[in-house]
Amino acid sequence: MLFEDGESFRRADYSVESWTGPPEGSYCHFKTRVPVKEKKKRLLVDDELLMNFFLRLDGDEDPARVRFRFVLALILMRKRLLRYDATQTADGLETWTMTTPKDHATHRIINPHLTDEQIEGVSEQVTLILHGDMGSWSPINDDSDEVPTENSHLNEPAVAQGEPQHHAGDPSEAVTPCEPVNGNQ
Repeated sequence: MLFEDGESFRRADYSVESWTGPPEGSYCHFKTRVPVKEKKKRLLVDDELLMNFFLRLDGDEDPARVRFRFVLALILMRKRLLRYDATQTADGLETWTMTTPKDHATHRIINPHLTDEQIEGVSEQVTLILHGDMGSWSPINDDSDEVPTENSHLNEPAVAQGEPQHHAGDPSEAVTPCEPVNGNQ
């Protein structure tokens, strides 16, 4: 509900139960729906376990694990458990240097230049692990097991990454247009 208040407007909110129609002097009214807040899923894995998993994957040259460790590093960076320092490229191999703020240990992470399909596959696996659904877990199968390692050299330039996906808003958050009251426009 909007009311004219001098040179501005004042908003008043009413619950469905208490709504009896627009009160005298209102400028316009509208109806909105507040989305139900979903309960946040509890993670099975804590930060220490994520960091231990990251450390255990160090030096593993299996392409699926190199991809997984890279995505895990991004998650740890977002949680501020890893800090990005620099990128080095040598012989076509891009390596990120990161440190742990807690003990200032340095870590090298190979950037495997993931394709959209690989990102989707690794993201699904990370989600399964974080939420404890290991019954559905399986190795990533994406036809491309080639990932640069510290012992291999790339002869081709990296492929540009795709654009981020944008998702439409939740339709339950839609707002109906303001309806004039008492002939106000």
